[in-house]
Amino acid sequence: MSDHPVLHVKGRVLAGPDDVRDELWVVDGRISHDRPGGARDVRTVTGWALPGLVDAHCHVGLGAHGPVDADEAEKQALADREAGTLLIRDAGSPSDTRWVDDRDDLPKIIRAGRHIARTRRYIRGYAHEIEPDDLVAYVAREARRGDGWVKLVGDWIDREVGDLAPSWPRDAAEAAIAEAHRLGARVTAHCFAENSLRDLVEAGIDCIEHATGLTEDLIPLFAERGVAIVPTLVNIATFPRLADGGESKFPRWSAHMRRLHERRYDTVRSAYDAGIPVFVGTDAGGTLPHGLVATEVAELVTAGIPPLDALAATTWTARAWLGRPGLEEGAPADLVVYDTDPRTDVRVLADPRRVVVNGRVTA
Repeated sequence: MSDHPVLHVKGRVLAGPDDVRDELWVVDGRISHDRPGGARDVRTVTGWALPGLVDAHCHVGLGAHGPVDADEAEKQALADREAGTLLIRDAGSPSDTRWVDDRDDLPKIIRAGRHIARTRRYIRGYAHEIEPDDLVAYVAREARRGDGWVKLVGDWIDREVGDLAPSWPRDAAEAAIAEAHRLGARVTAHCFAENSLRDLVEAGIDCIEHATGLTEDLIPLFAERGVAIVPTLVNIATFPRLADGGESKFPRWSAHMRRLHERRYDTVRSAYDAGIPVFVGTDAGGTLPHGLVATEVAELVTAGIPPLDALAATTWTARAWLGRPGLEEGAPADLVVYDTDPRTDVRVLADPRRVVVNGRVTA
């Protein structure tokens, strides 16, 4: 046994939605459900314990105008940690954040490489901006650089049309997704609009970010193919402001964005009711602050998802989807402790009592 204190978590340990235990132990940064022999220096934490929360759409190292330096990226990661987010799927970043892997006090990051967008069809400074003939090569590059994910920009405003339009021809998307799968990576795509979705899903995509364009005719296709969505409702809340800003130049686009915003809760609830996997993501980075995971969970509840399932979308099921452990025996001790039962009221997530990263109490 190391010189590090043994941590004893007492109260209610939510190892699963229905798997409630009285205690767990942390020894050498790992979880044990059995009391360790010979433990002398023991620190006790009491409360309701959850696996570290998951933000499945987050951008560490990204600012409003592109990549940020390591100091700013560290502040972003710390803000997420303080909110209880201890596992991040970084859904596109131009910054190299591999240095985070060497820090045992920061959230763990699953990277999707850099966004891949159509030329002049995304936010400047964020993405590789390419044409369809290069899509397979760039997807292969990011699949090798990432941690099992690749991020496409599936649609964006087309200035000639004056509205949202798909970024990629069906055949290019199909070939690129097949190449990612061959390399062992899953593919997700930013999609606001309706008309980008069918081709991407039929091409074999694994996940859709935002998914505001999900309509009743597309929902069965998503459910049949098992395509997950990450709604990022805290980001969709900005659509009216964006629409106001683009009204004079792109009135058609502005009206479309307002419609997508108005039906956002119905869209998410319909997806959930159909059995489409829904996960928590905040779209932090860029223009949104980090540390919004509790707000996003509350938004899913507002949309009509039952509180326990909204909680699972940032804990147990989210970790299983990303292939990372929760509070299993021997897993890294990443957990968050609350004063009251978060299954009863998800607003509790906004006020963690203790945050434990790799067995160390950090907050």
